[in-house]
Amino acid sequence: MKRTLFLGAVFTTVMVLVLPFVGGGGPSFLAPANAAVAAAVPGVTTTVSGTTSPVTTASQPVVASTIVSDPTSTVLEAAARTIVAEVSAEAPQNVDNEHFAQKPVPKPLPPVSAAGRASGTEERRAVLAAQGLSCPGNVGGSTGGAPGRVSGGGVQGTTSDDLAAFAATYNAQRVANCLYPVPMANIRYDACMEDRLFWMAEDPSTDPASAWGHIGSQRSDGVPSYGCDGNLAGGSGNTGATVAQKWWNSTPHRNSLYRPTITGPVGGVCIYFAMTHGGVPNEPYSFTRAAARWGGC
Repeated sequence: MKRTLFLGAVFTTVMVLVLPFVGGGGPSFLAPANAAVAAAVPGVTTTVSGTTSPVTTASQPVVASTIVSDPTSTVLEAAARTIVAEVSAEAPQNVDNEHFAQKPVPKPLPPVSAAGRASGTEERRAVLAAQGLSCPGNVGGSTGGAPGRVSGGGVQGTTSDDLAAFAATYNAQRVANCLYPVPMANIRYDACMEDRLFWMAEDPSTDPASAWGHIGSQRSDGVPSYGCDGNLAGGSGNTGATVAQKWWNSTPHRNSLYRPTITGPVGGVCIYFAMTHGGVPNEPYSFTRAAARWGGC
């Protein structure tokens, strides 16, 4: 009886000490030891910019792939190495030092021109920056086009390209100077201003400045003026883009056509534009006259 109790105690001791290391679904004693460690290390992931990807932990202990003759010793060593690997795997893996330098850098604002400073561009930027806001961005879309009329005297009228070039430069100046852009569909061809430009271009005088000017100017042949007035620009080699720039650079024209004191959205504003090419008696197509005005839609 005593012998039986003694053998039972020995058996119990062996089971308590050994079974935690050999029980369950662990690897075979004859399997490489590093296979046991690899199976015991939980997977570790890190999230970078919303994408989960595996991270290889280079600090895991290297375990020799050796078949051993002492099963109990091997199991104990493998268990100890497994604990070390698990502790290593639990080290913080979510510190993303690598990508700090990749954070977006704010796009630099365009430099402020002399005309921009005079218009208050720096002050508009400062007001928005103090509120944590940025200047308005540009808009997409396109203008409605122009008919390309020809006057009775053969002067070429506004083209769709003229209108598109004017609209693009007009809005580019606005957003560069912290003003809201005008919807592209609201930048429109105006036949009435074009009529007055035709009247100027058909003056028979060889002086390009004859009849040039706002309502009240006179033509050399005495024909009364007709059509509508607007901000004027002209000369050889001008385009819709260059006249938009000229009007921005001129204080009275900038105040009339760009209205820089209006700092909010301008969705209900329409900008009207017209341009002619050439003139009587011998002005080439490259000699242009242009008119534009700010108004409601």
